[in-house]
Amino acid sequence: MVYKFDFLIIGGGVAGMSYALKVANSCKGTVAIICKTTLNEANTTKAQGGIASVTNLKVDNFDKHIEDTMIAGDYISDRKAVEHVVRNAPAAIEDLVRWGVNFDRKENGNFDLHREGGHSEFRILHHQDDTGYEIQRGLMDAVRANKNITVLEHHYAVEIITQHHLGVEVTRRTPDIECYGAYILNPETHKVDTYLSRVTLMATGGTGAVYATTSNPNIATGDGIAMVYRAKGTVQDMEFVQFHPTVLYNPAETHPAFLITEAMRGYGAILRLPNGETFMEKYDKRLSLAPRDIVARAIDHEMKIHGLTHVCLDVTQKNANETMKHFPHIYAKCLSIGINITKDYIPVCPSAHYMCGGIKVDLNAESSIHKLYAVGECSCTGLHGGNRLASNSLIEAVVYAKSAAEHSLKVIDNYDFNTKVPEWNDDGTMTNEEKVLIAQDEREVGQIMSNYVGIVRSDLRLKRAWKRLDLLYEETEELFKRVKATPDICELRNIINVGYLITRQAIERKESRGLHYTIDYPWHAYDNMNTNETNTEQ
Repeated sequence: MVYKFDFLIIGGGVAGMSYALKVANSCKGTVAIICKTTLNEANTTKAQGGIASVTNLKVDNFDKHIEDTMIAGDYISDRKAVEHVVRNAPAAIEDLVRWGVNFDRKENGNFDLHREGGHSEFRILHHQDDTGYEIQRGLMDAVRANKNITVLEHHYAVEIITQHHLGVEVTRRTPDIECYGAYILNPETHKVDTYLSRVTLMATGGTGAVYATTSNPNIATGDGIAMVYRAKGTVQDMEFVQFHPTVLYNPAETHPAFLITEAMRGYGAILRLPNGETFMEKYDKRLSLAPRDIVARAIDHEMKIHGLTHVCLDVTQKNANETMKHFPHIYAKCLSIGINITKDYIPVCPSAHYMCGGIKVDLNAESSIHKLYAVGECSCTGLHGGNRLASNSLIEAVVYAKSAAEHSLKVIDNYDFNTKVPEWNDDGTMTNEEKVLIAQDEREVGQIMSNYVGIVRSDLRLKRAWKRLDLLYEETEELFKRVKATPDICELRNIINVGYLITRQAIERKESRGLHYTIDYPWHAYDNMNTNETNTEQ
């Protein structure tokens, strides 16, 4: 079957829904959101801490937020992108509130602001400890109430459509690659349908499921990044994988691991060894409020030198009632496994959390492929550089969704549907009966990435990962050509592609920088200053 939508949005988190709401009432055409599961299952939902924006102008300003972001990003961040997000953040917050999102406020009506690691001021808007869930709820309600938006749940994007599918040779040097839509797997017919569009937006979220342990939901398989890479689009900064320093250590849960928000450390929680000793003073003068790359490496180092499976987060010195009020979901989760956070230490360890790289886009969120935009965690705007500053991701998604909407609305009248696109051809393929192979290969990818391409890397580990991923790639591509497309085989292809990209770009970076730390290269000159800004290894 062939379907036509003027605006085709692949992904239904904060990025995709913000864009949909911006373009839906423009009278410029039809809008569809493609969700591979349900609309409420997205990385956005898992974001606990909050969303960053300068709102208290008595003590805070844009320059402070910009500088905090540049420092956290190890000065790799694109300053234009940083300024674009920071200066447009207040307007993005207004959009969210107008769409029905509720943020916690003080009795006087002002936002109740938190502070998180790397921030010089209190500027984190939140809703208890489930901010992402509240944002997703508000946007879902607004999207479902908008008659101009079609939501297609349990539909899986297999590939984006370019000239390649018209028989034209497309390489990474082709200057005018265009996107004509996507091939989408229908859950009811099990057929791959053709979705033609005038504009396509990729908003597929992150890559955490590439690792054995992650705070991301299982759906975070890097689909958008992999599809764009296969279509010869530009993907960059994939070596910068952020590991959240504090997920709940619970061997029974690895996908997703339960996140202990950074806001808890902003609230006053202290990192300790299980015997009660503190350790962050050895790594950074900001102690437990240092940026995530520093804290994650510090914890990783302490776990290795002491032979530990976890360290601890101590919030017992804070008022118990206040703790339960601010972090009700964390309190309930920990209590469910026998930990009372008002009296007991919380066992924590680092876990794959956020991809700072992705599909390279400009300030309009347009990728290197014409008519294709990318927003949210699957994109690389340049904002995060070598390390994402806490709570900058949700605000980036809303700001760039607006930029993408404004730009695409200006140019869409110049675009037509390409009706020459052929339908998906699966003649000669068979039903996939090799589910056990796919499940085993997924586990193997997770083990490879966690063991060899984790918080601390080396040339030897990276090359070993590359060789093993290359073998898995060959085997999986051979299987994909033989069988009918299903979500599990498509996701396996994607996590192998993403794992390869992370590994290859990590090999190419011949230095330790931001989230990429390798024992084979010394810290760059900036780290050798006695600032404790970035260097965490003693």
